[in-house]
Amino acid sequence: MKMLRRNALSFLTCMPVAAAVGGGSACAAVPEEKTKSLGKILFVLTSHSELGNTGKKTGYWLSEVTHPWKVLKDAGYEIDFVSPKGGECPSEGLDPSDPVNKAFAQDLLAQKKINFTMKPSEVKPEEYKAIFFAGGHGVMWDFPNNKELAAITSKIYENGGVVAAVCHGPAALVNVKLSNGKYLVDGKKINSFTNAEEKAINLEKVVPFALETALVKHGAKFQCSDNFQSHVVVNDRVITGQNPMSATAVGDALRIALQN
Repeated sequence: MKMLRRNALSFLTCMPVAAAVGGGSACAAVPEEKTKSLGKILFVLTSHSELGNTGKKTGYWLSEVTHPWKVLKDAGYEIDFVSPKGGECPSEGLDPSDPVNKAFAQDLLAQKKINFTMKPSEVKPEEYKAIFFAGGHGVMWDFPNNKELAAITSKIYENGGVVAAVCHGPAALVNVKLSNGKYLVDGKKINSFTNAEEKAINLEKVVPFALETALVKHGAKFQCSDNFQSHVVVNDRVITGQNPMSATAVGDALRIALQN
């Protein structure tokens, strides 16, 4: 059962993500560390919780947030969170045995930010060196046509920043256009959760569109591996990963791109 929000900072790790992955009580939280940041990265999560007409719930896939977060936090970057509606976001893939999920659940600052995500209107794109779109099936409904998120993405990219996404996260890139009128993905090597993977989990008729097909339609040079194998593509400051198994590798690729 999800716990009610509390305003007191000391209770933040008792929020839904922390509780679901065994984060324990607030007293077990890792204190905020005041270290010099290498810069800010914006993580984008879905606000959508309904898996089509199935009656099942969806949201962002937790490890697709926590694994890149761990790589980038350990490298010295500050992570902010935004979602289409702001506030708390629905999640899935809550694996309590994952040590990275546990570390995330016990990080006081991360829990504060992810349970109170910003709205797109509150984001200042010039503050960020990169934007990262986490997956989870929810994104298929509220990422592709969100004009505010698309504008933030194009601004960060045209300011010399990096754009990254994993699994269904590239749904956010389908309709992003640059100032020259071209789609961001046009002519670039791009990866995402594949049509074959969607069919393999019997959701190809549930999602509102075929992600791989939509990316190719807008000019992407789609690349992939076999179903559920880690695969990451890096092309001209755009980094994309195929599935949850690719999340850590996407974080590593993003870290390297920012260092370069």
